[in-house]
Amino acid sequence: MISNKTPISDYDFNLPEELIAQNPAETRGKSRLMNISRANGTISDRVFTDITDMIDDNCFLVVNSTRVMKARLYAKKPTGGLVELLVLEKLDNEHCMCLTKGNVKQGTELNFPNASAVIEEMREDGTRLVRFSADPSEIMHRFGHIPLPPYIHREDTETDANRYQTVYSADEASVAAPTAGLHFTDEILDKLREKGVKILELTLNIGIGTFRPVKADYLEDHDMHWEKYYISPETAKEINHLRANGKQLVAVGTTAVRALESAYDEGNIKAGYGETNLFIKPGYKFKVIDRMITNFHLPKSTLLVLVSMFAGYGLTMNAYKHAVKKKYKFFSYGDAMYIE
Repeated sequence: MISNKTPISDYDFNLPEELIAQNPAETRGKSRLMNISRANGTISDRVFTDITDMIDDNCFLVVNSTRVMKARLYAKKPTGGLVELLVLEKLDNEHCMCLTKGNVKQGTELNFPNASAVIEEMREDGTRLVRFSADPSEIMHRFGHIPLPPYIHREDTETDANRYQTVYSADEASVAAPTAGLHFTDEILDKLREKGVKILELTLNIGIGTFRPVKADYLEDHDMHWEKYYISPETAKEINHLRANGKQLVAVGTTAVRALESAYDEGNIKAGYGETNLFIKPGYKFKVIDRMITNFHLPKSTLLVLVSMFAGYGLTMNAYKHAVKKKYKFFSYGDAMYIE
């Protein structure tokens, strides 16, 4: 029997380990940039600072202004055993949803310098409801670490506290950075504004699901994680006005893409809070996005599927082969792609 499902193996490619960036570029904004034209199928090699020449006032940018929490915490049990917590979401001024590494159970006490926490509930999905003795944000600011992705094989440093945030980050609620935005500097943004390019912000809080691989054999059997987003009335109004006047929307990053496509309602972007588990896969028709800036994603990932739906499967896979051949750097601290 022939299956009409899409195998995840269609999105596999050979990625040498050394091409997964372990550190940011020496200078923000100096990464490489691959330019892809959907109109004629061309691929060219640039540097990211060229983006100011490639985007004009016929376009406007939408960026994700989320900020990464210092979400990785190390605590001690009364027995002296070590436990690692990854704060996924702050629920209120006492409680967070977390993942843990180490032997814990309901009621386990966790100690930090001058603060403590207790495991209140063990959830079936592997998360833990944790109650802190002080505001979790304060504890993270004092003792937390930047939660670098698992494919970066080192501990975080003071450099990461700056470079694993976008220059426009504001709303601290994510466990991962919207990595396409890491390339922008204030100078690049100012040059775009000087050309008449509007830069608008929304927020999508990035969860741990962004790192989780597709384990199903077929795309249709994969469950996407839920993420919360917010689009202000002012931003929604401006997006709708610019689109109505023929301006091209350039989404900075896959998180901005998913928020915008999820907020589309009867021809316009709807303002407000929302949650999305949108999986952009074969059969999806884009409603809002005209162009995209994104990083290079890992084999067999939902993000690679999303990009291939936008740029076209054949062009995307050719671009990735080109990226490997030309030794582009991949994922969070890697190089960028501009799809027009």
